[in-house]
Amino acid sequence: MSYAVAAALQEAVYSHLSADTALTALVGDAIYDEVPVGELPETYVALGPEEVRGRCDSTGVGAWHRITVSVITQAPGFHQAKAVASAVSDRLSHADFSLSRGYLTGMHFWRARARRTDGGSLRRIDLTFRVRVDDTG
Repeated sequence: MSYAVAAALQEAVYSHLSADTALTALVGDAIYDEVPVGELPETYVALGPEEVRGRCDSTGVGAWHRITVSVITQAPGFHQAKAVASAVSDRLSHADFSLSRGYLTGMHFWRARARRTDGGSLRRIDLTFRVRVDDTG
């Protein structure tokens, strides 16, 4: 297994989302690797947890990552959250981008979970993507 590509993958996912015009039309620059302290916009996107499992064989060293991207909104109902989640899913499902270390073999939507949080005042959708990376380092 190699976890060495994790930082490069996170950087690339953040850059890929931030460069998407459909997504930025919905949330502006409110796409965060680390959610800032203080007042937040009504709707934002945040990179979240990941799980990683080794994927090594005779062809090389790699890993399966399950990364979570969250959409959080104060907007009533789930419509706004689902519109943003759809843009995230469109951008990342079957994405093809370069990494600063290693390379992306495949990225696919895995699952989503929509729920109310913070006593019902927030809507949150966690999208999980299954990502295969190989290390060249």
